[in-house]
This record gives sequence, C-alpha cells and structure tokens, in this order.
Amino acid sequence: MSTSLLIQYMVIALIVLASALVAFRKLAPVLTNRWLAAASIHFSQPGHAAWLRAMGRRLQPKQATGSCSDGCSTCGACGPKPPAGAHGDAMPLEFRPRRH
Repeated sequence: MSTSLLIQYMVIALIVLASALVAFRKLAPVLTNRWLAAASIHFSQPGHAAWLRAMGRRLQPKQATGSCSDGCSTCGACGPKPPAGAHGDAMPLEFRPRRH
C-alpha cells in the first residue's frame, strides 16, 4: 500500500468520524453531555499533565441553569409559543399539474 493511499484513507476516516460525532451529538445531546462530563472529570485529575487538564476544562459541558436570564436559548422555553392547534391541524397536500 502506498503512502498517499494510506494518507487518503486516514483523512476519509477522520472525516467520517467527525461527521458521525456531530450527528450523534445532535441526536443524543444528553448522552453526549454525560460522556463529555465523565471525560472532563477524568482528564482534570491533579496527577495529569497540564495539557490534559486544559483539555478536560475544554470538554466540560455547559451547565443548564434552568432560567433564560443568560440568553442561552438552549431549552426552547424563551422562544415564542406556537399558535394553539398548530401541531394537531393537518394540512392537505395539493397536487397541481405541470405547465408545459
């Protein structure tokens, strides 16, 4: 196997891994925050190197305060409320013929 082919496979693997992590973070945010907190605690131990402790501080997930006074807008409670019946009303589909 040539070196350029090995580098190409490594770059593709890194891209696939990064996209999988982003998708997993979007689909399971509570679980990923739990994993990040555990990794942060592990890396922030006093016996580790300074760069590992710095990485542990960076991995620490942001805490949800429960109030929107800080403008986080992560819980969705501060945004505008949807109009009543917006979720239950079904909208019919209209099929129109193409114009030639």
